[in-house]
Formats: sequence, structure tokens, C-alpha cells
Amino acid sequence: MKQFKGTRKRGLVLTPAGLQRLQAAILAVEKTQNKGDRFTLEELRVRMNVSTKTLSRLWSLNTGVDQKTLKLCFSAFNLELSSEDYTILNEPNNTQSDKSLSLSVDTEEVNLSQSLYTDLFVNQDREELENLWSYPDGPVALDSPFYVDRPPIEELVYREVTQPGSVIWIRAPREMGKSSLVLRLLAFAQMQGYHTVNLNCNQIDASCLTDLNKLLRCLCWRVATELGIDPKLNDNWNEEIGCKFSYMLYLKSYLLKQIESPVVFVLNDVDSFFEHPEIAQELFACFRSWYEAARQDTNLQMLRLVVVYSTEVYVWQDINHSPLNIGLPIRLSEFTKGQVKYLAQRHGLNWSADKEVKQLMSLVGGHPALIRIGLYYLCCQAITLENLIEEAIANGGIYRYHLWRHWSILQEKPHLAKAYAEVVTKKENISLNPVEAHKLESLGLIRYEGDRIVPRCELYRAYFEKQLSTIEK
Repeated sequence: MKQFKGTRKRGLVLTPAGLQRLQAAILAVEKTQNKGDRFTLEELRVRMNVSTKTLSRLWSLNTGVDQKTLKLCFSAFNLELSSEDYTILNEPNNTQSDKSLSLSVDTEEVNLSQSLYTDLFVNQDREELENLWSYPDGPVALDSPFYVDRPPIEELVYREVTQPGSVIWIRAPREMGKSSLVLRLLAFAQMQGYHTVNLNCNQIDASCLTDLNKLLRCLCWRVATELGIDPKLNDNWNEEIGCKFSYMLYLKSYLLKQIESPVVFVLNDVDSFFEHPEIAQELFACFRSWYEAARQDTNLQMLRLVVVYSTEVYVWQDINHSPLNIGLPIRLSEFTKGQVKYLAQRHGLNWSADKEVKQLMSLVGGHPALIRIGLYYLCCQAITLENLIEEAIANGGIYRYHLWRHWSILQEKPHLAKAYAEVVTKKENISLNPVEAHKLESLGLIRYEGDRIVPRCELYRAYFEKQLSTIEK
């Protein structure tokens, strides 16, 4: 690969081939020098002579490091870095990061990587780009060029999951990127040699959601099975002492005692629990008890919990007993103009000026899924940006299936629909019942401008103003 003068730190990422080569070398050294045991993050840090923050960047495959760092990491395992092992990354200056975390990107680096990126993507043959295009449905694949970092979020979750007994709360409306972030968090955890368990709570039987004992046994069985451990629930569960105490003892004295590396347990879509407030309170009280006990218990510290949800939580009347004031809270926001421009270039669109970015965002804001869908159709279908906006305002256009899903939810909840009708039809500031406002925000239908409640984007305002006009007020 041609070397560019002036390339500064955090400009390179491993290619899949480079990552595979480095992993193979690490595995070989583990077998010969570490009795086959996986190196811990601290052991890798010392061996490679880099910081844990730099290792987090290296394993993420979407946050760059400098060439000197890559050479250090490879030479630590008797490898010589070659041009096939890395590629140049464009790191957009998409958000202003906390200065205390030292995550800001040098302006010169951004400008350089931006121009390099234009050479590498915008000027590719259309046939080559078409091989990368697929309809944006579900999480962004790990090897996809269409994932957009939202600093400092990725680095924060990578760092937190390495902490003993940690808890991470990831909240955002549907299609805002939660699953894509979780996918990368799990990949990072696996790179550390951790076990991972990813559970979609919608798969849990309804009968478990009304019986705490059955729910806790279900969760323990799932973790044990994923770890390849015989659950033996009946042998290690004493209902006479209560299911919450049995759950704690099961984790501490049976399950976690049998593993040598941490377990990252992801609970996706826990919103279904909130429909059963009493069970939700008891379940998350268990999580809180485990979190507090893990401060002193090394076995419990092996478990790292990640909770993913979209609905605002109302089941805890006493904030002192809420689990949401423990662990790391992460809330995903919309894309910025810089991130949208970056993603457009990744699709091969030469949006050098901000005109097209502003046009698309004037319709859908920075909503990640709506931006991705729009860029897909602009690249893969014979449609112009002007036609896309015109058809979307008229009848939903390419976004009609997304809009229909929201419409069906509102039809099932007449009171919520009437509240939203107020939002999309009234020009002046309105006040809503706080519960209804939070539900609308959790669905992603509204946002706050200071104290004002407004539709999430112009697309929602135009579409739902027509749809909701038939509702009797």
C-alpha cells in the first residue's frame, strides 16, 4: 500500500487478513508459552507495550491507530507488518468527545483521511461498489463499510465491559443502531477471550414473565447452556430459601465457578419485562443485588451484564432502588451532518458540498435507519434525491413500510395516537402527559427542542398529519 506523507496517529485499521494473521500468531504463542490459556487484556497490553485504550481501538476494526502501534503489536508476536495487514480509515469528526478521554481527532488527520477516503471509495468502479450494497435491514455486519462510529460510545462500552462485574445500559428507539453496537461489543469481548451470551427477551415464554422463579431459572439455564455447562438447576436451586437467593447462589457457587474467563451476558429487548411491573422490579432488583455483591466477590465479577432497551422505565417509584443508577448508561443519538456525509461517501456518492446532506436530513433528520434506506435507494435504484423527498412527503415513498409499522402501533393505542396528533398538527408549544410523551419518544416519534415537543423529523410530521387527521379529537 502506498504510504502517504503526513498520515498521523489513529489513521489505520487492520484488514480481515491482518486481523486473522495477528490472531493466529497470538494463538500460537498462547499454546507454546501460556499452556494454551488465552492472554488477558492486561497481559496483551504489557506484551505489546501499548495501552488498553489502544488495544480497544485495534480490536474494534473501525477506529484507527498509527502505523507505529501496528508494528509494535505485530512485532510482539514475531510478525512483520505488511501493506496487506492494514488499510487507511476515514474517521469523521462526528461528535465532540469528552476531552478528559482524549478522544478528539486532529483536524489535519480528518482532512487527510477524508481525501484518502474519496480516492478509495468514491472513485471505485460501480460494479465493485454494487457488491457491497444490500438492503439495510437489521444490524450492520461486522465487515460492512457502512457502520458509522459515534465517539466516544464505542470506546466507552469496550472499556467498561473489561471491568469486573460491570453493567452497561444501552437505550435508544428501534432502528437507531443498538443491535449494530452490541454486535461490535460482542466481537470485542470475544477478542479478549471472553464468553458471550446474547439473549433476545422476546424469545422468553410469556409464562415466565409472570413468574419470577421461572424467569430466573430460564435465564440461568440459557447462560449455562451457552457456556456448555450442564445446568443442573434442580440440584442447585432451593426454592425454600427463595428464588432470588437461589439465583445468586447458583451464579456464585455453581455456574461462574466453572469458568476461567468472564461472561458477557446481553439481554436484548427487555422492554417486554416492563409490561409486567412487579416482575420487572423483582428481576432488576436481582441484578442490582448481584452488581453490589460483585464489588467483593471475585466469582460474581466474572459476569458482565449488558441490558438493551428502548422504552422509558416507570416501574421504579423509589429511585434509590432503581437499577438504572448503577453501571454505565449509554443513549444512542442521531447521526450528525458529518456522519451522514461520511456514510454517503461510503456509498460512492460524491457529496463534496453540504447541499445534498442538508436536503436528506431536512426530510429524515439524522435517523440512522432512514438515512441508510435513503442512501441505498439513491445508489441502487433509478431515483434522484429530489424525487425521493417528493414521494416521501406525498405518500411515504421508500419509507412507507417503516411508517406503516409506526402507524399500526398508534392504531392499537388510541390515546397515544391522539397525543401524537396534537404534536404534528399544532404549531405552538404543547404540553403532553409525561408518560405519553416518554412513550412517543421511546418509539422514536418525537424529540425535544428545549422544552418544546416536536415530531422527530419532517417525514413523520407530513405523513402522520394526514394519517391522524381522521382521528376524532
